[in-house]
Amino acid sequence: MNTKQLQAKVQKFGATLSAMVMPNIGVFIGWGILTALFIPTGWYPNEYLNELVGPILKYLLPALIGYTAGYNVHQRRGGVIGAFATMGMVIGSEVTMLVGGMIMGPLAAWILKKFDKAMEGKVKTGLEMLVDNFALGLIGVLLCVLGYAVAAPMMTAIQNVLASGVNFMTDHNLLPLTALFVQPAQVLFLNNAINHGILVPLGVQQAAEAGQSVLFLIEANGAYWVGLVAAFAVFGSGVAKKSAPGAVIIQFFGGIAETCFPYCLMMPQTILGPIAGNIFSIFVLTNFGGGAVGPPSPGSVFAFYMMTPKSCMLVNSIAYFGSLAVSFVVTGFIIKLSDRPQPEAALEGTTAKSASSGNVSKQALADMASGSIKELNKVIFACDAGMGSSAMGVSILRSRLQKAGMSPAISHVAVAEIPLDADVVVTNENLAQRALDTTKGKMPILTIQNFMDQKEYDRIVAQIKELLSGEAPIPLFDEKNIVLNASFANKKEAISACADLLIGRGYADESYRQDMFDRDADVSVYIGNGVALPHGLASSKQSIKTSGICFVQVPKGVKFGDETAYLLVGVAGKGEEHVELLGKIATILCDEKNLSALRKAASEKEVLKILDLS
Repeated sequence: MNTKQLQAKVQKFGATLSAMVMPNIGVFIGWGILTALFIPTGWYPNEYLNELVGPILKYLLPALIGYTAGYNVHQRRGGVIGAFATMGMVIGSEVTMLVGGMIMGPLAAWILKKFDKAMEGKVKTGLEMLVDNFALGLIGVLLCVLGYAVAAPMMTAIQNVLASGVNFMTDHNLLPLTALFVQPAQVLFLNNAINHGILVPLGVQQAAEAGQSVLFLIEANGAYWVGLVAAFAVFGSGVAKKSAPGAVIIQFFGGIAETCFPYCLMMPQTILGPIAGNIFSIFVLTNFGGGAVGPPSPGSVFAFYMMTPKSCMLVNSIAYFGSLAVSFVVTGFIIKLSDRPQPEAALEGTTAKSASSGNVSKQALADMASGSIKELNKVIFACDAGMGSSAMGVSILRSRLQKAGMSPAISHVAVAEIPLDADVVVTNENLAQRALDTTKGKMPILTIQNFMDQKEYDRIVAQIKELLSGEAPIPLFDEKNIVLNASFANKKEAISACADLLIGRGYADESYRQDMFDRDADVSVYIGNGVALPHGLASSKQSIKTSGICFVQVPKGVKFGDETAYLLVGVAGKGEEHVELLGKIATILCDEKNLSALRKAASEKEVLKILDLS
């Protein structure tokens, strides 16, 4: 199992946990508002209305989770028996049994589903309802009793151990270290799983005992992501700098953190900014009595303060804006420290590295983005939970398609719930493997990386047009673009060979050949270490049809002035992808091990493995 597949399986498990809680998050927020307002230490203490807080927490929330978890397995019948079975654990336990609902709900629904399947076609006509109702009742009773007598005491003990672990970490100032795991997991789209699948259930139990919990704010404090994108807006360059202000607004007011993740992925070391910001936030919250009464979801500043109890207003504000400032400073420092332009970037007058990438990392996914469709009636925009980034993406994509003269039905769903009657699926490239697993290759999958980059949506529209026309997009780099054991009399022949590959595959037209010669005449395309990067001019936009690269291995070398090139990497980059491709290639070729391996490569597959531009 490769890394992408493992990541997809972890995401899928996390999404399963999250799917039990996310649909009910509005009720959690409502309970949090009741708590913040009417408990004795709330904004407006009210003994009469405070009577609502306890029963909702003890009975309603676990039953809702049990119903939702069961519904996800076996529709309405699964939901009903899931809630029934959960009540046994609720009544049999002294602690809030949200986790009980997450266990008994799907278990009960799965057992009932198996029973219903086994009985298909075996029940006499007219007795279907009788059998269905008695089956649900009898199985539900058994599981309810089992939950009450056996599972509830076990889960109570487990949750008490987990709660003791959290208290131990809090007492010994270890809780801030969770940021070392939480923020990297967020970037891998495990944010909903971590928050709603793990932290919220534990946080609710803690809040039930103490009136508030810091666990609600470990993942959901969006301030450190605001700090990261704000740093890109101030210290970044190119596409990142232009699009980052929009991400700041969306994250600060809307709480859609997925808009921030691409900036971190394009410069992975900047993850230290959100980590530092969250460490600061958790330290302040745990040492000075901060916390929330419910999960701030989504993680906007509005949700943050709605879930902040009266007694924590000052501490929470320091934690929020302090984490924003720390993340901004650390990220900004990293950006400035890493601001070493590639030679090509300096010549082009920019240090930008585009955040957009339309290339699927796996060949299977590349195949899914090709082919043709007869008509465009239904487009699905999928994200992890189907609520945040995909909802925003739908609005932008709908506008772009309408301008292109297309008006399909567009909806946003969770990646695990993609309908099989869709014509095209659009999803984040980190969720592409899961989308492929869900759809079983029944429709094209188009990927997007930066939700804030308008050019990415233009590319998606262009790809949809290609699908409708039946013209499959050309892969950025494949075995057909590789030549091994070549030899040339001079650099003109070498550059012309690269041009032959790029023009022959359809990346550029014939005029691009002269552009490549002119570029070398202006500034040598030899970059050192036995490598040359033949490419065109800044004015080559009209010559390039789509982005692509080629690789030529020259064992005996070819002279570029006083230097000798043994490896040629020809580049045709459309728009700002030109700079991005050069940056990616340069990063790979900076490693001497990669250079040595490429010079010795005996097959195209070896070259593809080393020159991984995903």
